[in-house]
Amino acid sequence: MSDFIFTSESVTEGHPDKICDQISDAVLDALLTEDPESRVACETVVNTGLCLLTGEITSKAKLDYIKLVRDVIKKIGYEGSKAGGFDANSCAVLVALDEQSPDISQGVNEADDMKDDLENNTGAGDQGIMFGYACDETPEMMPLPISLAHRLARQLAKVRHEKVLNYLLPDGKTQVSIDYKEGIPVSINTILISTQHTAEIDGITNEAEIRRRITEDLWLNVVLPATEDLEIKPNRQNTRFLVNPTGKFVVGGPQGDAGLTGRKIIVDTYGGYARHGGGAFSGKDPTKVDRSAAYAARYVAKSIVKAKLAKKAEVQLSYAIGVAKPISILIETFGTGALAQADLTELIKNNFDLRPAAIIKEFDLRNLPKKMGGDFFRETASYGHFGRNDLKLPWENVEEKANQLIEAAKVLF
Repeated sequence: MSDFIFTSESVTEGHPDKICDQISDAVLDALLTEDPESRVACETVVNTGLCLLTGEITSKAKLDYIKLVRDVIKKIGYEGSKAGGFDANSCAVLVALDEQSPDISQGVNEADDMKDDLENNTGAGDQGIMFGYACDETPEMMPLPISLAHRLARQLAKVRHEKVLNYLLPDGKTQVSIDYKEGIPVSINTILISTQHTAEIDGITNEAEIRRRITEDLWLNVVLPATEDLEIKPNRQNTRFLVNPTGKFVVGGPQGDAGLTGRKIIVDTYGGYARHGGGAFSGKDPTKVDRSAAYAARYVAKSIVKAKLAKKAEVQLSYAIGVAKPISILIETFGTGALAQADLTELIKNNFDLRPAAIIKEFDLRNLPKKMGGDFFRETASYGHFGRNDLKLPWENVEEKANQLIEAAKVLF
């Protein structure tokens, strides 16, 4: 394998698109907490002084959508003097929600291929393809570039919330480029952080001086803490470190750029290192396979790598609306597999039930918001849906499944 540099990005919870993802998932959390059978497809749009909720919802739950939206925006940090044209207390909140189409509902309620299976006859909520991926580059079995980008973004938000760097504002992006030798990560080539900040920092107004101050503060308070436990560490001599390359980043958030749910799908998954089926996650209830089957595909891929049946694995699933069983299952191990592709695919088919109802039951997706105090899916809406050590995500817990695969694979060796 040739040497190369691979780059992935992450964004903070104050990024306009991520505001929308969090609001859509907060709506989902609230609806499922009151009514676990809720059908939800919630989209959010934000712009200067405006938040619009739209989409389709069928639920017995009764929500104060306006209060919910304001609470999410406030929690992110857009409030008061640092709101920057998007204040949780004063922005307009418009609600334009319809009920789920009866044509979709019919196929979900009774799968075309499962009419004799009364317990698990939920059909897929849409057609589509979903990918899952895992590799042995990091302990959480995620590609190193996206793993580091998320670490930096989380730490950037942490020092803002804790007022370690009290001039930081909610909007921000991180980007990490990793040097690979023969397909193995060996060093951090470049770190890029763009972070929104106040126009003045401790009396400093000169643009060049502000940028120098932010650069030093971020290296000490973001980069070093976020990477201190890694074998591969950045250093000022060999790692290129870029901060706010345009010179300043004062106007940000929805004032600087409109936001929309589902526009950061690569940040949500594998940073471009693996393929993505195209569907977004946020604002969708578990019957939508864009979300639940993508979680299941990650579960399968991580189980394969954890069982040491491959060093890297990519899983593709495809579904038809109103049909429960996947139309196709493809396992790709990029030449690292311990089994032939056909044998590995058969192993997965025999050990994983990938019908929507089975996935929902396996991960308890309808009940997790209530179990977590009404706040589960919103937590996944920033800093990735996979490889999270800070959240208890059921699709990341693969110990039992990996052991099951090890035992089942013995007859194939």
